[in-house]
Amino acid sequence: MEGKLIIFSAPSGAGKTTIVHQLLASRDDLEFSISACSRPKRTNEIDGVDYYFISVEEFKSKIKNDEFLEWEEVYENSFYGTLKSEVERIWAKGKHVIFDVDVVGGLNIKKYGQQRALAIFVMPPSIEILEERLNNRSSETSETLKKRLEKANYELTFANKFDRIIINDNLESAIKESKATVEEFISNSV
Repeated sequence: MEGKLIIFSAPSGAGKTTIVHQLLASRDDLEFSISACSRPKRTNEIDGVDYYFISVEEFKSKIKNDEFLEWEEVYENSFYGTLKSEVERIWAKGKHVIFDVDVVGGLNIKKYGQQRALAIFVMPPSIEILEERLNNRSSETSETLKKRLEKANYELTFANKFDRIIINDNLESAIKESKATVEEFISNSV
C-alpha cells in the first residue's frame, strides 16, 4: 500500500479539528502528523506528542537542508512546519497521514503530495456564523476575535484551490461527508 496525505484546512472555528478527531477515532489506517515548532514547550505539552519542539537555530538549519514539506515563520523567530521525516515515519507504519493545518500549509503539502494528497477545505456556512462560533468558545477577546475574523476572510479566498470544500453548517453531516470523501480517496489507487 502506498501512503497518502489527507489535508484538512479551514479558518479557526470552522470545525476542522473536530472532524479530524472523528476521522482518527473511526479509522485505524490514519495517523495524525505532529508539527514542529520553535516556541518553548508549555508545561502541559509533551515533545513528540503535541509538537516536536526544536530551537530556532535547529529549525533554520532544517529549512536550509530542505527537511520540511511546509513551514512558516508566524512571528519573528516563531516557526511552525511539517517535517518530511514525520510523513516517512507514518508511511513506514503502513498508515496514511492526516493533517490539520492552515490553508497555506495545506496547499504546500498538496503541491508536495500531488496525486497522493487530498486537500479538503472546511467552510463555515457564513462569516457571521463563524463569528458566533468563535464567540461561543469564550476564549476570545474583542481584539483576538477581530484578528481571527480578518484572517478567516483572507483564508476563505483560498477555498477554491482545494480538492474538496465541505460546508460545516451541521457538524454531523460534515463529519459524514468527510468520512465518505476520505474513504473514496483511500480506496482509489493512485
